[in-house]
Amino acid sequence: MPSRIARAYETRLKQGLLTRDPAQVGAVAALSRLEIDLGKRRLFGGAPQVTGVYLWGPPGRGKSILMDLFFADAPEPRKTRAHFHAFMARVHDLIRQWREGDRASRQRVFGTHRGDDPIEPVAALIASEARLLCFDELQVSDIADAMILGRLFDALFQKKVVVCITSNRAPDQLYRDGINRPLFTPFIDRIVEHCQVVALAGARDWRLDRMKASRVWFNGEDGARRTGFEQLWADLRGGMPECPAHLAVLGRDVVIARTAGGLARATFDQLCEAPLGPQDYLAIAERFHTLFIEDIPLLGPDRRQAARRFVTLIDALYEARTRLVAIAVGAPEQIYPAGDGAFEFERTVSRLNEMSSVSWLDQARPRE
Repeated sequence: MPSRIARAYETRLKQGLLTRDPAQVGAVAALSRLEIDLGKRRLFGGAPQVTGVYLWGPPGRGKSILMDLFFADAPEPRKTRAHFHAFMARVHDLIRQWREGDRASRQRVFGTHRGDDPIEPVAALIASEARLLCFDELQVSDIADAMILGRLFDALFQKKVVVCITSNRAPDQLYRDGINRPLFTPFIDRIVEHCQVVALAGARDWRLDRMKASRVWFNGEDGARRTGFEQLWADLRGGMPECPAHLAVLGRDVVIARTAGGLARATFDQLCEAPLGPQDYLAIAERFHTLFIEDIPLLGPDRRQAARRFVTLIDALYEARTRLVAIAVGAPEQIYPAGDGAFEFERTVSRLNEMSSVSWLDQARPRE
C-alpha cells in the first residue's frame, strides 16, 4: 500500500498543483520510508530509533513542498515544523533563559534547575515537545550556531528525536570556510550518521518557472492585482506555515512578521515609514531570496523620507540579487515623480523595471 505522502504527491499531480519531476522520485521514496518507520512501535521499550532524512539540492526544486506533504500526514503526534533560523532563535533564547534564570524560573521552564551547562536541559525540553523535528532551509553562517549545533544534536539524538531537514547544501558543505569549522564538523558527522542523505538536483527551478509565468509588479486599481499577488504568494509558499523572523542588526531586533522559509512579506509602511536604515535592508536582502512588498503608494514631496528609504531598500535587494514581488498603486515611473531626490529616484525606477523582467529572474540568485 502506498504511503500517505506518496498518495498525497500523486493526488497533487493529478490536480495539476504539481508537475511530475523524475528528480523528486527518490525524495518521495525516502520520505515514505521515514513515514513508515515513524509508525512502528516496539512491543517493549517504546519507539525505536529512526533514521531521519536530509534532503538537499538547489533552490526551487520542491524540497519544501515535499516536506509539507510529509509533515501533514506523518504518523507522529509530537511533531514540529520550523524554518531553521526560527528554531535556532528559540534555542538561543532558551540558553539565555537558563543562564540568566534563578532556581525557580529554571524549574518553571525546564522542569529542573541543576547544572551549569544549558545544552542538556534545552535538549530535554525540545525532546519533550516533539519526537519529530522538521527543519526547512538549514544553513549555518553564524559562529554562535556552529558552536552549539554539534552538542545540541548529540543530546537530541540520544533522546531518539528524529529530524527531517531540507537544505541547499550537502552536509559536508555546511558552514564551508566558517570560523573554527573543525569544531562544527561533529554536527556534520551526526547528521550523516542519523539521516538518509538524499540529493534533489533536478534541472528545473519550479519556483522560478512560476514567477516567470506571472507578473511580479502588480499595479492598478482593479481587484485582479490583489488576486494575482495573493495567488503568487500562496503558490511560492507552497503550504509552508508563516512565522515571524528576527534579524539581529547592530544589536537591534528587526522583526519581519510574515515569512515562510526564504520568502518574506511586508507592507511599504512597515519597511519604509519605520526607522530602518541601510544595514536593516541589507540584512533583509541577505536573509530572504524573495521579498513581497504590499501597498506601495504614490509618493509626494511630503513623503521624501519614505522615498529615500525605498531607494535604499531597492538598492540592497538589487545588489543582493534578491527577487522582488510588489503590489503598487501605479507603475514604477509614477511612484515618486517630484520632490527632493526625484532625479535620483529615476535610477530606482530603472532598477524596478529591470527586476520585473524575465532576464532578471533568470539571473537572480536566491539565498540559501
